[in-house]
Amino acid sequence: MKDKVLIRGGCVLTLGAKTTNYPQADVLVESGRVAEIGTGLRSRDAEVVDATNTIVMPGFVDSHRHAWKSLFRNLGETGSSNGVPVSAEVYGPHYSPEDVYAATLIGLLGAVEAGITTVVDWSDIAPEPAHIEAALEAHNDAGLRTVFVHAVPEWAQTGHPPGLGGLNLDSARDHRTAVSHAFGSPDPVRSGIDRLGGDWESAREKGLRIHAHVGSDPSQKGVVSQLAQRGLLGGDVTLIHCSHLDASDLDAIAAHKTPVVLAPSSEMAGGKAMPPIQDLIDRGIRPGLGVDSERVTPGDIFAQMRATNSVQHATHFDLKLAGKGGLPNLLTTREVIRFATVDGARAAGLGDITGSLEPGKQADIVVLRTDRPNIWPINDPIGAVVWGMDTSNVDWVLAGGRVLVREGELTADVSRARDLAMTAQVRVAVLAGLMPVSGGGV
Repeated sequence: MKDKVLIRGGCVLTLGAKTTNYPQADVLVESGRVAEIGTGLRSRDAEVVDATNTIVMPGFVDSHRHAWKSLFRNLGETGSSNGVPVSAEVYGPHYSPEDVYAATLIGLLGAVEAGITTVVDWSDIAPEPAHIEAALEAHNDAGLRTVFVHAVPEWAQTGHPPGLGGLNLDSARDHRTAVSHAFGSPDPVRSGIDRLGGDWESAREKGLRIHAHVGSDPSQKGVVSQLAQRGLLGGDVTLIHCSHLDASDLDAIAAHKTPVVLAPSSEMAGGKAMPPIQDLIDRGIRPGLGVDSERVTPGDIFAQMRATNSVQHATHFDLKLAGKGGLPNLLTTREVIRFATVDGARAAGLGDITGSLEPGKQADIVVLRTDRPNIWPINDPIGAVVWGMDTSNVDWVLAGGRVLVREGELTADVSRARDLAMTAQVRVAVLAGLMPVSGGGV
């Protein structure tokens, strides 16, 4: 691949604070960064991408995903044919390092193919050095920008205490500059605030960002305000889900400018609760969006944007039908597309390097076809992305200037990734009792 790429003639949505959107413009990429945006750009020795009839925009940011669970995509809540619930507690203990690699790789490649250039991967696998190394190898091979969130799952806590003490972070090498590391906090209710405070302090001493599931069930109401009272909240903490929080929790998040991530499709399909979109917006909190687990949700951010918009609009119209006054404004597509890019990057701790197209930022770019029947004719480019597009519109994907999707096709060895995933899926399913030894499907 050439060091320079010139994306020519597309509708450019920079979504930048300092760089305007363009009805038609060129984007020049040099040494993995956005070098220039404008009309009539020229660059000798650049690979030229004809972006006629496309939208060029920042790659989507998936702010929360469990990539290692990709072997059991789309099974839903009921799971296997023999009635065994398909949950991480059932299949997780049976993963070998090779299975972790295969599952993480196919999950991340699926993200790339959907136009996602950054994934925050909550890797709550068995915290053995070989498992962590296998996951990181998959991150390296997938080629996109990632945050690897180290977490100890409850089913693996025998011999590995929850929290930072259960992780051997020295085993987790940085394979490349595009992967960063973060700490996946244990459950604040089960662990207790005192113990949690020690883990968070240790994580900060190691320079790790903190990611925490909060508000996953009603027992967690008030826990975020307790964290705030202990001085634990801040801009280096990312709170995920937040479905069951009370007003004091939400006020604390706003007061401490703590980023939030919603996984709206997963939260609703998984029975957690309605995501608190309106409560967040009312307080000026702009969430990032995540896929979470593909077992119950599509693996793309198009679906998450539509779910977010639909939930907020439904809230508005429910209040209107009930005759309530002081109705909230309808969420706009311009707000939602920022949740999926700029705000997601901020929630990942990467807001200074990705999430928008601005000179000097990393060239994390998706080129979306606008000439397909599913969204033609274009009345509003941002509306087309948020309401109408899907993964079939993804034409080119670049992460750090590296071409990962070219004219709709992944540049990775897809056949190898599929074969590895199928082998791993059958092996783990058999060991977990989800599939007969003879095989035949979960």
